[in-house]
Amino acid sequence: MRIAYFDCFSGASGDMILGSMIDAGLSPGGLRGELKKLRLQNVSLKIKRVLRGGISATQVVVEGKDEKRHSRSLKDILQIIDRSHLESEVKEKSREVFEQIASVEAKIHRRHMEEIHFHEIGGLDSVVDIVGAIWGFREMGIEKLYVSRVNVGTGFVRCEHGLLPVPAPATLALMKGKPIYSSGVERELLTPTGAALLTSLGSEFGKMPVMEVERIGYGAGRDDLPHPNLLRLIVGKEEAVGGKEKVMVVETNIDDMNPQLYDYVMEKLLGMEVQEVFLTPILMKKNRPATLITVICSAEKLSSVIDFLIRETTTLGLRWREEERGCAEREIISLRTRYGRIHFKLARWDGRVSNLSPEYEDCKRLALKKGISLKEVFDVAKKAGTIFLEGRKKNQSSKRSKDGGNQLPSVP
Repeated sequence: MRIAYFDCFSGASGDMILGSMIDAGLSPGGLRGELKKLRLQNVSLKIKRVLRGGISATQVVVEGKDEKRHSRSLKDILQIIDRSHLESEVKEKSREVFEQIASVEAKIHRRHMEEIHFHEIGGLDSVVDIVGAIWGFREMGIEKLYVSRVNVGTGFVRCEHGLLPVPAPATLALMKGKPIYSSGVERELLTPTGAALLTSLGSEFGKMPVMEVERIGYGAGRDDLPHPNLLRLIVGKEEAVGGKEKVMVVETNIDDMNPQLYDYVMEKLLGMEVQEVFLTPILMKKNRPATLITVICSAEKLSSVIDFLIRETTTLGLRWREEERGCAEREIISLRTRYGRIHFKLARWDGRVSNLSPEYEDCKRLALKKGISLKEVFDVAKKAGTIFLEGRKKNQSSKRSKDGGNQLPSVP
């Protein structure tokens, strides 16, 4: 499985996140092409190489006039996203990030979300940063993002409401439950946009995971600081130990909840980055129809899952246990078909390919774009996958023959 790790020794901002991704191999042309789907007039992306503390990095600056920067509401931002030509998955995740920010701002200012005006993050540059990062991680095939402790800075920052302490209230609220610290540098190192992206895309915060490093990228901040003002992105493959891991299985039986609520419960649990959520129809005492909710999660997320189920369902009790599960190693690859590029999930078990399946959202997007049936796109995708696997086998066989040809035959 391809994973990534953000090393936030100098905080994070939207432009630093984009810069680190480009520095780690994300195509600038591909990013610009995707951002054109936002249909924003007079907005462009400036990308340049800079040095920060003697380290080469990529700096991204969103340029263009934006007269409405300090007056956009959540509704205004969502209209930009909804009217765009972005893929549905990118739209949905972008909406989620802005709604998360609006929810935090609403609590701070004691207003309804609809009344909130995004002063510091209402600019088109924030829209570009958030949409670009969400699309970029998907394009790079990153399935799981880890984040270090985050250096937030200290001091004060001037904004629309006047002087505010660092970290700004919205930033601090977004980072609730996450590990943060300050190295003493009097500067806002973690911005609200950076905090929103880290908490929305990040699965776990803390130590660097064991991984096989493939790419390293540095995204540059705008100011020179006593330390290198950089965000480091490390991309690689997660080390699988025998394909096994310890997980927690949480279960509860429910027979008195409105069925409409199950969709909400599942969506929120999956948003908490649990491994799996599923529902099973069961019969309880007196042959009463009921539903078994099963959640598979890490030990670190057990308490938050229990708290959520108690709070959001009608359950009167739960049970949980530790189990061991085996997982195939996964990798996202991209193959060209006659209808366009499609991402595939490649699975390996004990080093051998066990499955290759096309991503549903890619097939759906191409079917709608080309005006053809989804079944036809899937058929074409499966053929492309078969050709890819056959070519892979031939290359491996040829390599083995070549290597074997250089060896002396054994003598009995």
